[in-house]
Amino acid sequence: MTRRSAAALLAGALTLGLAACSGGEGRPELRASGAYVPQPPTQEVAGAFLTIENTGDADDTLVSVSSDVAGTVEIHETVDNRMRQVDSLPVPAGGRLDLARGGNHVMLLDLSRRLVEGETVSLELRFETSDPLTVDVPVESATHTGE
Repeated sequence: MTRRSAAALLAGALTLGLAACSGGEGRPELRASGAYVPQPPTQEVAGAFLTIENTGDADDTLVSVSSDVAGTVEIHETVDNRMRQVDSLPVPAGGRLDLARGGNHVMLLDLSRRLVEGETVSLELRFETSDPLTVDVPVESATHTGE
């Protein structure tokens, strides 16, 4: 092996080592699935449920949601059968955030109209790191559980 070849190999190894160490975390890769809104009994409030999967190698955080049918949208967590508004929810690397009946969820408040089974509403999910996701969400029967 010549000195030039050895130097090239060493430079290549150092470059790979630095690339592996730099940025360390990578990026989140988010996608939403299973979204639905049960038809609410009134025009005042509705819940939205979905799963946000993160197949990337960095955590992210859901920080806000907006909708074309709601004046206000809140992120809620449920602990001990009590819900409360929170500023954000984590979406772990290699994991998911489940927004489901009886658990963490999105509340649509100040609805512009009564939501009816068969129509679709839009949600824009905003994250700390990733670009926003826009999800077209079907309105399902009031008893729909997403299963």
